[in-house]
Amino acid sequence: MNYNIVFIGAGNLATHLSQALQKSGNNIIQVYSKTEANAKTLANKLDASYICNIDKINTDADLYIFALKDEVIPSILNQAILKNKLLIHTAGSLPIEIFNQYTNNFGCIYPLQTFSKNRDVDFSQIPIFIEGNNNNVTEILKEIALQLSNNVVEIDSISRAKLHLSAIFACNFANHLFTIAADILKSSNLNFDYLKPLIIETTQKILEIPPLQAQTGPAMRNDQNIMQKHLDLLADNKDYQNLYRFVSESIVNMHFNK
Repeated sequence: MNYNIVFIGAGNLATHLSQALQKSGNNIIQVYSKTEANAKTLANKLDASYICNIDKINTDADLYIFALKDEVIPSILNQAILKNKLLIHTAGSLPIEIFNQYTNNFGCIYPLQTFSKNRDVDFSQIPIFIEGNNNNVTEILKEIALQLSNNVVEIDSISRAKLHLSAIFACNFANHLFTIAADILKSSNLNFDYLKPLIIETTQKILEIPPLQAQTGPAMRNDQNIMQKHLDLLADNKDYQNLYRFVSESIVNMHFNK
């Protein structure tokens, strides 16, 4: 079965998920964003209408997918006329009960991936985690998710929050460390490209062995001399110095102080 869908949000996730759902045969009939340029851009890609005023939301859709910041969703729910519609969010850390007072049918579709608007992703390779408040909603979400990926897992809100937390460490924090590495190199007119083979090997290695076993480096050896030299090199940037010290101590504690 294919569905008529309204997307509430036009950011990175909404852009990729809406297009993937459309390619699998669903009809995206409307896009909402408070920013007209974002709403119009995504709506044009989908051949859908767009709105910037939530009062003008189409009330005839089969389901409504919220792809917004967690803190924005309650205010949208209070404005929109969506009583007893099928309401879905895409957040990792938000319980589905946020919809409880607005409808009898609600849930979550959570694709575990990092999204950027101008970078293509293959949804068939993305694990998608679903949760419905009743069996009927769960089956609908499973049907929709299976249109996109064969890796569909039913999971509750508490477990999904832990999954989201782990993703922050594995993706967002790791990328922040890449950014710091690039900044350190830039200060000596060195190219970040020099690190790319190392990053690729590090990533490929943890696909084959557990990350705990893949750990290398001075902290893994508890080499205090080298770590102190690195701290000295970071003397002009206390934030980087503190981060280096904290992460190194965490590695030492994990491997030597079990």
